Amino acid sequence: MLVTGPKAAAREAAISLALQAATPRGGGAAVILEGLPDGNCLLEASQNLLISRIAPGCLCCAGNLVMRVTLNRLLRQCPARLFIGVAGTTHLDQLRSWLSSPPYDQLLALMPDLHS
Repeated sequence: MLVTGPKAAAREAAISLALQAATPRGGGAAVILEGLPDGNCLLEASQNLLISRIAPGCLCCAGNLVMRVTLNRLLRQCPARLFIGVAGTTHLDQLRSWLSSPPYDQLLALMPDLHS
């Protein structure tokens, strides 16, 4: 699920609420967050929650290689749910298209975006 919003804290809060609502049994969740937290981190890594942070910037342009490496590492852990928190929505359609192309089309089922 792609999570958008200008503030890191709002994106983390939206992801936290979504995780509390329904995390399937037998699988944890993974989160890729763009940028550094605004202060207190609402999400903490655990046995059932993998968290990776990527430097701020467009994940489909400047951050493409970093995004691919991070995503591939997380997918090897087979999380039941994956959240990608992005600050900007300028290239959101391109990011969604990229995640819908091979090999990710076989590994991910994209859900509607979550706006914080």
